[in-house]
Amino acid sequence: MIKDVATQKMSLLVRPPVVVVLGHVDHGKSSLLEAIREDFKITSKESGGITQHIGAYVAEFQGKPITFIDTPGHEAFSAARSRGAKIADLAVLVVAVDEGVKPQTSEAIESAKKAEIPVIVALNKIDKSEANVEKIRQQLSSEGIVVESYGGKVPEVATSAVSKQGIQELLETILLVAELEELKTDPTVPAKGVVIESSLDSRRGAAATLIVQEGTLFPGDIVGTASSFGKVRIMEDFQGQTIEKASPSFPCLVIGFENSPQVGEEFQVFPSEEAAKAFLALVPVLPLQREVSSGLPTLDIILKVDMAGSLEVLSQALLAIPQEKVALRFVDTGVGEISETDVKVANGTKARVIGFRTKVQPSAADLAEREKVKIETFDIIYELVQRVRALMEKNIEPESIKTELGSLKVLAVFLTEKNRQILGGKVTMGEIRKGSRVEIFRGEDFLGMGKIVNLQKNKKDAGSAKTGEECGLIIESSERAQEGDFLKAFIKETQQAVL
Repeated sequence: MIKDVATQKMSLLVRPPVVVVLGHVDHGKSSLLEAIREDFKITSKESGGITQHIGAYVAEFQGKPITFIDTPGHEAFSAARSRGAKIADLAVLVVAVDEGVKPQTSEAIESAKKAEIPVIVALNKIDKSEANVEKIRQQLSSEGIVVESYGGKVPEVATSAVSKQGIQELLETILLVAELEELKTDPTVPAKGVVIESSLDSRRGAAATLIVQEGTLFPGDIVGTASSFGKVRIMEDFQGQTIEKASPSFPCLVIGFENSPQVGEEFQVFPSEEAAKAFLALVPVLPLQREVSSGLPTLDIILKVDMAGSLEVLSQALLAIPQEKVALRFVDTGVGEISETDVKVANGTKARVIGFRTKVQPSAADLAEREKVKIETFDIIYELVQRVRALMEKNIEPESIKTELGSLKVLAVFLTEKNRQILGGKVTMGEIRKGSRVEIFRGEDFLGMGKIVNLQKNKKDAGSAKTGEECGLIIESSERAQEGDFLKAFIKETQQAVL
């Protein structure tokens, strides 16, 4: 049934703001979020006391809820933006007052600008003695973030995750900005929103954290994204409690997807599984890797990770490695533990198995040892990327580097044998070394190659002779040098190519 305009307006209700916290890696994003959680005594526990991380939580301030996208919120935010989905209503930009604007701060600012959402600056670690707030305001201005104290429109709040200074003021500012944004939606329509986290629960199957943006999500709903669909079997809030509905702006953990959906994808509710499957069939699947040029050596890997969010970030980081000399090829990727199936695929394709924050099943480890399949696991993205880069470089043919040393003019020929000559000469440029290769020239004409097997100065063995010095040489060569010829010395070194 189609609603008329008047009915639609009546259905619109104010919804809570969804906030993403951005900034440099060491400037206190996580600490600030944790301080808010502690302030409101927010916990997220499953039954049995196991800490549950779903990527978002809700804090209520002055009777009004605020949804915060928790770590890895930055990655989820970027992944959603790259797909054209809007995941947050406003951003809190965290800048440590003892360090100022860093490259990742600039990236975060650019992200917020592209998403076209308002920014609140949190000048964090304000209790540190090295604080230089004025300098940071100037740095932010040069990045296009002009704070209110500089005559701009961007609010700023001085905060400290340690002393809790400014936490309440930050929340007040968030609510004020949200009010100006007039965030409204219709809770009565079929639910739509964004996937902000995705993982594989060994007991319950594929699990995804959804932020509902329109409508209301209920258990039993058929939900689908561009890569997956399923029926909502279990729905929990950020504290691990079973819920009967998820309203606009609220996060929820959903169990029931056929496979793990990708972080940043938009989801919607369908009238039936058939409708969801039909939608899935229409969406083109984007390849995870670059096209490999013919004849280019490749490094084949199977990548297994803890969560879909990690897969998104890691695949982007790995594909950013230069691939002009060697290509990185994903034989397979997935979420969950490294299994026997992964080892069998690796054995059949001669691929390496790379794991990120995931375990190797004992049976898989045994099979890998028998079949001599390489498995490596990492907990830090940087270390994994550097290791893959090193493995790629090993697949490149070593490069032969020619270094020119100097030249010598032949002044005398003392002895000529079948493949050897004893010569006397003067170094005209650079140096001549024992053991170096030489090119023999007569005027402009190249005659051939040779090698210096011995060198003497003042009738004593020496390692080298420099510009202006005279020396005697024994060279091995099939060519015959004459008085007046030039020998150009060089060395060739084989070195491992770099990307």
